Amino acid sequence: MRPPARAADELGRSGRHLLIGGVLLAHLAGGWALMQVQSVREAVVEVAPLMVSLIAPAPLPKPPVPAPASARQPVKAPAPAPLIAAAPTATPAPQAFVAPTAEAVTPPVAVSAEPVAPAPVVAVSLPPAAPAPKQLPSSAVRYLTEPQLTVPLLSRRLGEQGMVHVRVLVDVRGRLKEASLRKSSGFARLDQQALQDIRSARFAPHLENGQPIEWEATALLSYELDR
Repeated sequence: MRPPARAADELGRSGRHLLIGGVLLAHLAGGWALMQVQSVREAVVEVAPLMVSLIAPAPLPKPPVPAPASARQPVKAPAPAPLIAAAPTATPAPQAFVAPTAEAVTPPVAVSAEPVAPAPVVAVSLPPAAPAPKQLPSSAVRYLTEPQLTVPLLSRRLGEQGMVHVRVLVDVRGRLKEASLRKSSGFARLDQQALQDIRSARFAPHLENGQPIEWEATALLSYELDR
């Protein structure tokens, strides 16, 4: 009777193993379905980081570490290109100068023109020049009105006196046209006074061949102090 009991134990043990495996598969399938939802995935990450790490993609490979500078091979500089000497350029020979041939010049053709009559010259008669005034001596001077001689007060105080020679130019009516100093008395004050006093005079006309003429003479004006 014992052999049938042992067989039943072996069957019960294998059944339990199958049951446990089925339960594990069901859990795995349910966990995979829940992982498709983002919120469930985040909760599972917090609870089971190990399972999420298995599902996450593999990490990227690390970049290669560059070799140290000392291990790099030195780069050789390119050798300079050889200089090629250019051949000297030949100097061109000077060109011979050729003088241009002179062309025959045609002489200008003379054009005959009718002679132009010169413009008539109009004779313009100028009035005769006025005759120069007659030169008379001082003794020939005649007055219709004597000049009023006045000795300046300052000249009296300083004792200035003398004779002033005044050149006068008189017209045909006996009127004074010009008066200028011909010889000074030695005192400028008396000379200026004489040029003023001679303008108060009226001269007698000078006749020549019965006709009055302009004349020029030297009038003598004496300034003396009363004693």
